[in-house]
This record gives sequence, structure tokens and C-alpha cells, in this order.
Amino acid sequence: MESSDNRLTIYQRPADVLQRLIQFDTTNPPGNERQCISFINDVLTEFGINTTILSRTPERPNLIARLRSDKRNVSPLLLYGHVDVATTKNQKWKHPPFEGRLQNGYIWGRGTLDMKGGIAMMLSALLRSKIEGLDLQGDIVLAIVSDEEMGGDFGSRYLVENHPDLFDGIRYAIGEFGGFTLHIENRRFYPIMVAEKQRCWLRATIRGPGGHGSMPVRGGAMAKLSQLLQKLDKNRLPIHVTPIANQMFKVIASSLGGLKGLILSQLTNPLLTNWVLNLLGESGRIFDPLLHNTVTATVLHGSDTINVIPSEISVELDGRLLPGFGPDDLIAELRDLIGNEIELDIIRFDPGPAEPDMGLFSTLAEILCNADPDAIPVPLLLSAVTDAQSFSRLGIQTYGFLPMSLPKDINFSQVIHGADERIPVEALDFGTTAIYELLRRYNGIKSSNLGMKLD
Repeated sequence: MESSDNRLTIYQRPADVLQRLIQFDTTNPPGNERQCISFINDVLTEFGINTTILSRTPERPNLIARLRSDKRNVSPLLLYGHVDVATTKNQKWKHPPFEGRLQNGYIWGRGTLDMKGGIAMMLSALLRSKIEGLDLQGDIVLAIVSDEEMGGDFGSRYLVENHPDLFDGIRYAIGEFGGFTLHIENRRFYPIMVAEKQRCWLRATIRGPGGHGSMPVRGGAMAKLSQLLQKLDKNRLPIHVTPIANQMFKVIASSLGGLKGLILSQLTNPLLTNWVLNLLGESGRIFDPLLHNTVTATVLHGSDTINVIPSEISVELDGRLLPGFGPDDLIAELRDLIGNEIELDIIRFDPGPAEPDMGLFSTLAEILCNADPDAIPVPLLLSAVTDAQSFSRLGIQTYGFLPMSLPKDINFSQVIHGADERIPVEALDFGTTAIYELLRRYNGIKSSNLGMKLD
């Protein structure tokens, strides 16, 4: 570890923490998160914070730490994040993705945004609370997990199914994604994730006459496959305006005003939703999945040899359901689009809550507005799936709250999982201060906030 003086100020340097975290190659698969978790464990124990390591397999551990308050009747707050990262295979980076290089005010590397940067913020805020003796109104529980990128079977899902007692009494949590700057026109919006779509993976099986590759078959399984892919590519599934999306677009439209605001306000009008999305083009891409259930073809299985025409082809579909919908709804929507000839089977469905608990939203929004007077916080429905799905099974409401003041040249949704992932050092400091402010202000659940709904 570092010298005593450096150790006592590490919480003031989240950039240093992030650089070290990036240097552990935790690409998932296979993950190999053990050394990274061990480093975090060493940092916490050096500061006298008790930790527990739990794992399904030795190379894929999870860490739980608790900073205790003397207020025993206040519900704890959970901070959690994952240390595994997406692959960098076949990507061209300006700087090595696992070096953690600091250059021109940015830290470059895989995980800077998703989500080792967030872990660096959480660690720094927690350590500051410990060193300064912050008068916590409730316990703070920190969970650092493995395997989020592949569904959490070794991480959050394992903890929820095997060690739920560690999270007793917890109602609210912060995790990924949200609190980052979304620039629209000259406004700075800060989406706070309050809900996310549900994972619903499907397998479509297509059958037709097979045979020798030298004897072409017309209208076989391959031809039917091409028709399926064309239908999925050219058509959207039906429009659904959830209360979360409705509130999000309402705030954005009213804040923008003028013609742009008027156009965006029509996203919640089912008669005009798809027309507006087409009008927005690429800029509307992030809004499209918030208004539809979606399926994306990702994996194909056909013939094993080049000279055999397959009589059966399967294509795996990454389906994502809006809150409140189930697998039967998705299959019914697909049947209306592709007909009944193709066999559809559910591979995996991870249900989430139909509606969010908004009890902590106003506190988080106020913290952002204090940090940036021009901030416009908005509730976010995330099109992806995170560890929030697992923790929701315990009745825990996650808020995507890893605040980052990002410049206009960083498109958050495009940089994540892509080449040249990076974060400004100033954004790390911004987020660390915001999370510390949350720890300072958090005082458990107030009865007036219970059951609060979106308009």
C-alpha cells in the first residue's frame, strides 16, 4: 500500500483510484475479478472498514462492506457497482484500454464509464465519510460485484439468492446509469435512472428442406431467415408510453420550448411517435427503445459444414421489455409481425418491477441542481438491464446516480462498450462530491415519500 500520508488522502484522488482499477483486466467473459476485488478490499480494510467476501467461484468474488451509523431505526443506503467490463476485441484504441492513461485531463480505458469510474467515486466518497467522521443517519452498505456484463449469475444474482440477509431493511440504492450530462440544444439535462427494461431472450427456430449445397433449395430455411431478419429490421413493435417515459419527455420538451420542444412532446402521442423518431434520425436513437419493446438478432446457428443446406436454423434474439410487460406480450407482438410459422421459445426472462419508487428522486435532483445551477434532472427509463434487476427482487429501488459533468464531445451511449472510453477527471470529482453529499444528507425513508408515483 501507499505511505501513511498518501493513504489518508486517497479519498481526495478518485482519478488515482480509477487508474488502478482500470489496470486490472476484468474483461467478461471470463471476468477474473479476484485481483481487482482484492485491491478494493485492501483499501477498505486499511481504513478500518469491515468487509465480507462471498463468491460462487474463487476467481469471481463479491465484496460487501458496511459503514455503520449509531441510528439503528433508519434504513440503510446501498451503493453498488461491478468491476467486470465489456470486451475490447477488434476495437482500435488511441491508448491501451487497460493502461489507465491520464492525458489532457481525461482518463482513458475500458471501464472509465462502465463502471469502474463509478466505483472510484463511491469508494472515495465512502472513505471521506469514514475519515471525516460523518454523522451518518443510517448505515451505508457498499457492494462491489462481479459478472454484471453477462447477467450477474456470479455477482448480484448470486448475492440476492444466497445472502439476502445482508440487505435486510434496505429500500434505496444507487448504481449505474444516471446523473451524467445529456446535452440537448443548449440545455444540460441530467437523467436519473429510476427504471430499466427487462431482459427477455428468445430463440427463433426456422425449418425448411435441406440437402446438398450443390443443389440449391428455393424458399428453404435460409430464405425464411432472411425474411425474418428483414421484418425485424424494417419494422418497430407497437408503441407503449410508460409513465416514466411520459414524465421524461414532458420535462425535456417543456424545458426546451419552441419548435424543438413541440416536436419532442409528440413522442408521447402514439399517433405521431414513430413519425417523430424517424424525423429525429440518429439523434432519436436513444429514445426509440424507451417507447417500444424490442428484439435484436444477435446469434445464428445453422449448418456445421459449407456443403450442407441446413434444414433447421435458430437465431437468438435479445429481447427487452418495458416495465409492466411480460414474455407473452412480446411473443404476441412478434406473432403479429412474423406470423406463426417460426417457433419461438423463451431462453431467459428477468422480471423487474412495473413501477418505480420515487421517494429519493427529489433529493438526488436537488444535489445535482446544487452542483450545477443549470442542471435539469429528469427521470430515466434505461433501455439496458443492470444489477438493479437482481436487487429489485429484494424490494430495493435503484437510482442510476453516478453523476458526471460531461462535455458535449462525449456521447455517453456511444462511448460505453466502444473504443476510446474515457472520462474527464473533473467529472470524477463532480460525481464524488455529489455522492458524498448524498451520504451526508441521507436520513432513511420518510413516511411522506412512501408510494410516491410519477405523474
